[in-house]
Amino acid sequence: MSIVSHGQGKIADLLLDDLDRRCSGLNVVVTKNIPEEWPVRDRRYPLLQIENPSAKGFGANHNQAFRRCDSSLFCVANPDIRLQADPFDDLKAAMGDPRVGLVAPLIVNPVGNLEDSARYFPTPSGLLRKVLGNGDGRFPIDPNRPSAVDWTAGMFMLFRSEAFAEVGGFDEGFFLYYEDVDICARLWKAGWKVILQPTVSVVHDARRASHTDPKYMRWHVSSMMRYFTKHLGRTPDISRMT
Repeated sequence: MSIVSHGQGKIADLLLDDLDRRCSGLNVVVTKNIPEEWPVRDRRYPLLQIENPSAKGFGANHNQAFRRCDSSLFCVANPDIRLQADPFDDLKAAMGDPRVGLVAPLIVNPVGNLEDSARYFPTPSGLLRKVLGNGDGRFPIDPNRPSAVDWTAGMFMLFRSEAFAEVGGFDEGFFLYYEDVDICARLWKAGWKVILQPTVSVVHDARRASHTDPKYMRWHVSSMMRYFTKHLGRTPDISRMT
């Protein structure tokens, strides 16, 4: 499991506590992306700490952690995720199909409302409809069984390590945004399925920094343009692959 802290040690400690109390059989890599006063305490599970000499992007940090992975599964989690129960057994169950390369849980906010973590692949027309209030791009989910989705958000993703390696991990040319959309598109193109498991949920306190900080907004727009350059008109039709 890979967790990256960008000055978020106190928040990440809460997730590490949840893993300690609720989960077993884990190996965790914690990356300090910038210097911070955060002593990472020993846990019941093996924990490797990486301190970057200079800050890396989302994809570069998790790719770095994957190179330390010797498991058949690789989990990426934001530091502000909280666990109310062990999510891994049900997520692994959705990998009974050997073509499933990525499984994600439902994401809820701290008051229990469902977040928009599973979506259709973005298009300029879809973004325009969202701006005009004619849809938000959410993918329809069957609440009773695992569902194939176009893409799922990067705050909590459980990869089959074989699939992650086959597509080359995250594209490090993105910085902070659209890495999740891009890797899902590449997984589908390579013949792997992306699945949302609705029987599992984790809690996420979304920051939405790009809505208020011009720097984050620039990164968001830059990543969106990179995604469209790579995939516009070439995203897979998953209905033909499921």
